[in-house]
Amino acid sequence: MSKITAAITAVGSYVPDFRLTNEVLESMVDTNDEWITSRTGIKERRILKDADKGTSYLAIKAAQNLIEKSGINPEDIDAVIVATATPDQPVAATAVYVATNIGAVNAFGYDLQAACSSFLYGMSASAALIETGRYKKVLLIGADKMSSIIDYTDRATCIIFGDGAGAVLFEPNHEGLGLQDEILRSDGVGREFLRIEAGGSLLPASHETVDQGKHFVYQDGKTVFKYAVSNMADVSARIMEKNNLTQDDVAYLVAHQANRRIIDATASRMGVDDSKVLVNIEKYGNTTSATLPLVLADFEHLFKKGDNIIFAAFGGGFTWGSIYLKWAYTKN
Repeated sequence: MSKITAAITAVGSYVPDFRLTNEVLESMVDTNDEWITSRTGIKERRILKDADKGTSYLAIKAAQNLIEKSGINPEDIDAVIVATATPDQPVAATAVYVATNIGAVNAFGYDLQAACSSFLYGMSASAALIETGRYKKVLLIGADKMSSIIDYTDRATCIIFGDGAGAVLFEPNHEGLGLQDEILRSDGVGREFLRIEAGGSLLPASHETVDQGKHFVYQDGKTVFKYAVSNMADVSARIMEKNNLTQDDVAYLVAHQANRRIIDATASRMGVDDSKVLVNIEKYGNTTSATLPLVLADFEHLFKKGDNIIFAAFGGGFTWGSIYLKWAYTKN
């Protein structure tokens, strides 16, 4: 019996309709389009304006898009993993609610949180479930409503983040396609540089924490940028070396869409030509857990069966890593 590998067999996505452009941000904080574009590559980001809708809404929409496109029966899904930094609620897993609402009544579900590396880590977890042979369909969703934790008077963060969701289906493969290798890393030194200070067990919510704005994302941009460039580029180059891949062997780089300069630095370190670097940051900004699957959804039409794709991400904490995957299908 051939070895079981875990392949992506379908993708789906969803982004809200409202576009928060750089021009609109100019009227909100001291910034301008040229400054934002030159430093980040972002032109606009999507925002879920409905106050009564959370991350689950985005995740459900992306999952429904995948189900509609692929024609799968949601009752056949074995597991639902939601990679997110903005769950609907503490304690009650967003994934469980999502599974129920998409009709995945036979699935178990849980959330996975590793900041902007959440989806990458989720790929590893999903593949591990498939490779056991016990599970046939694992739905991995990356979704974040970042607008719910952003201070729109803080120009250091409000220009970066957007809302969105993407989903992929992992299934067993016996042709050697799917996830081939991974290098995942973390370092607690990053805890102070990208965080939300209050709301957890260390500093529970109170009138004081709300009044002091401690429930919004704080980022030391220069430090995070330095670590992201170094570490994301390093693991991406290492996974190529580990698997004897040359720049010609790599079909595409699917990198976390946090900053265009970080993406370019990673591609340069890998020696990958610009034509192989997939970028949509100008449309969505940094959607945290959703960036990687949104890239897959936007560029699915380019992928051919057998393509070697390198995934890379870096997130708060710090968390980072790279995954080498062989694409399993050619879209008709």
